[in-house]
Amino acid sequence: MKPTEAQIWDWLDQVPDPEIPVISVVDLGIVRDVAWQDDTLEVAVTPTYSGCPATSVISMDIETALRDRGVEQIRIRTQIAPPWTTDWLSDKGRAKLEAYGIAPPSPAGGPEKCPHCGSADVVRVSQFGSTPCKAHWRCNACLEPFDYFKCI
Repeated sequence: MKPTEAQIWDWLDQVPDPEIPVISVVDLGIVRDVAWQDDTLEVAVTPTYSGCPATSVISMDIETALRDRGVEQIRIRTQIAPPWTTDWLSDKGRAKLEAYGIAPPSPAGGPEKCPHCGSADVVRVSQFGSTPCKAHWRCNACLEPFDYFKCI
C-alpha cells in the first residue's frame, strides 16, 4: 500500500539540511512538491541557489529516508523555476535557526536582533559566513559572533 502524500511530507520533515542540521529540508522550503506518478514517487526539490554544493547530498538523503520507509521507486526532480527564496522558510524553521544561533533572514537585509541575547545592537563583520547563504555578524551587547541567513 502506498503511503499518503501527508505521510511523505511528515517523513521529509525529518530529513535535516546537511549544512544546518537543526532545520529540515521541508522547513527550509526546498521540497516543493511530492506526488505519485503511477508507482513512482516524484519529489520536486528547488536548491537554495544553483551552485549549492549540498544539492546532491540533499537528494540522496531524501531518497534514503523514503527507501528506509519502504518507498521503492523514487524520482528526485530538480526544479529551478521559480527560484528558491527565503520567503519559503517556514515559521518553525525560522525559530529553529534562531534557537541554534543563526539569525533568520529579514527583509531589512540584516538581522533584527542577536540570536544569543536579543539585542538589536549588531554589526556586520563580513558578507561571507560559514556557508555562501550566510553572512558573519557580531553583537555589540554580548560580543558574540553569529551567522545571519541572507535574505534572498
